[in-house]
This record gives sequence, structure tokens and C-alpha cells, in this order.
Amino acid sequence: MAVQERSTRSESTFTVVVAASANLGIAVAKAVAGLISGSSAMLSEAAHSVADTVTEGLLLTALKRSDRPADDDHPLGYAGERYVWALLAAVATFVGGAVFSFYDGVHTLVAGEDLGDPLASYVVLAVAGVLEGFSLRTAIRQVRAEAERTRTPFARYLRLTPDTTVKAVVMEDSAALAGLMLAAGGLLGGQITGSGVWDGVASLLIGLLLVYVAWVLGRSNAQLLVGRPLPRPMREQVREELLAVEHVVGVVDLTTLIQGPDEVLVAAKIDFRDVSSAAEVEAACDHAETRLRTRFPSIRRVYLDPTPARD
Repeated sequence: MAVQERSTRSESTFTVVVAASANLGIAVAKAVAGLISGSSAMLSEAAHSVADTVTEGLLLTALKRSDRPADDDHPLGYAGERYVWALLAAVATFVGGAVFSFYDGVHTLVAGEDLGDPLASYVVLAVAGVLEGFSLRTAIRQVRAEAERTRTPFARYLRLTPDTTVKAVVMEDSAALAGLMLAAGGLLGGQITGSGVWDGVASLLIGLLLVYVAWVLGRSNAQLLVGRPLPRPMREQVREELLAVEHVVGVVDLTTLIQGPDEVLVAAKIDFRDVSSAAEVEAACDHAETRLRTRFPSIRRVYLDPTPARD
């Protein structure tokens, strides 16, 4: 189990590093092309890539800081810190990308723009599309492998995964490819009509796209910070495992808490047989913990409280 967890963390780090490296180079190229062509959409895309690069830097920080072992001051570990930094990354996407895109789009629509040679922009967009596609392919491969390991449909796993770092890369790279197409459309529309309106509208649409991505990622991380349980089907499976243990006659109350991508806490009030001895109750608790960890390797902590059933 420890080897599998280290492998997952290593895959997440590699996925984020690939995305950060691609976005850093793309941001510089887009900025240069935007200045040459005078395209506000290209400059918005440059801001988009800068925001993505900052985001991935924050995600790498999240991976590093959340990997620290538990200590006396943090007995449950640092896994939750991942979501703090990932939430900051979502804010960076909004502030660094969306706000600039809105500003540049509105400025272009109001003041107009002088269209220069769009050739450099088209070349940069094509190269950026290849690099973003490679980064997205890397992230999707990891998500698909994790979804298959948990026997969960790809779309459902991506929506519910507690590994928000990889989810962020998938969403940002998908948004980046969509943004590239919007920027290309703005350039083409301006080239055909000679009007900068197309470019301004493309900037506004890129801004809306970034707002959506920031909202989805921010909401996912906020839910995990507040405290999100296991999905209902998994909670029922946990209950089934507890009820299958000898001497257990009922589960009075069950609480599950996702603390990190590979860390889940289970706390339950268990009704044991009234004739069970203290030794049998202790053995049943130990057996229940073993069953749960065997079936769900991500369950790290199990707390069981003998409690009589209420009438």
C-alpha cells in the first residue's frame, strides 16, 4: 500500500511538472506573439498561461507540504494542507487570468486595436496546442489509471476525486486548448473583417472560461477543506464490512472524512452483542479495522466506539 501511495504522489508530481514546464514556455511565446500582432486575445492567452504556471507552482507546493508525516502538533498529518494551496491556485487562476482577460477584452472593444501581422500568433498557437495536448494527455492517463483502479467511471472519478492537483491540471489544460481555439477564432475574425471586435470578444470568452475553471476548482477544494465524506455507495460498503464482523449487531452512527487523496478517517458507534466479553469486543474492533483497511487501502484511521442501540 505504501508503495502504491508513493507511486501516486510521484505520478501527480510528474503531471504537474510537465504542465508547469509547458505553460512557462507557452506564456513567453504568447506574450511575444501578442505584442507583435497587437492581438488582445493572444495577450489574454499569455495571461492565461502565466496564471496556469503560477497555479502549478502552488500545486507543487501543495504536494510537497502535504506529504509531511504526522507530528505532535498535527496528529492527523498535513494532508489537508494540499487543499489550502490548491484553493490558492484556483484564486490565482481567477485573478491572474480571468481579470486580465476581461480588462483586455473590454479595453479592445471600447478603444479598438491596431492589428499587426498575425503569422507569429498562428505559429505560437499551433505549438502551444501541441504542448498543451501533451500535458493534458499525461494528466488524463493518470486519472484514467486511478479511475480503473477504483473501478469508477472516468467522468465520475474526475468530478469526485480528492486528488485536486491532477484535477486542476486536467481542467486547466482543457481550458487552455479551448482558449487557444478562441484566440485563433479572434485572430481569424479580425483578419477577415479588419475589426478588433472579434479579438475583444475572444478575450471576454477566455475570461469567462477561466472564471468557470476557477469556480469549479475552488468549490472542490473548499468542500474538502470543510470536510467531505466518502461517496454514499462507499459509505454503505463500509457499513457492510462493519456488520460482517462477529459480535457486531448494528452500526448506530457512521462518520467518514476524506483528509487527503489517500487518507480517509472512519469513526463509528457500534452496537455489540450484550453477551460479548470485553476481550471479544476488542478483538472485533481489531478485526473490523483490518477488514476496512484491506478493502479500502486509503482508510488510514479507524475509531470504533461501543454504543448501545437506541430504541
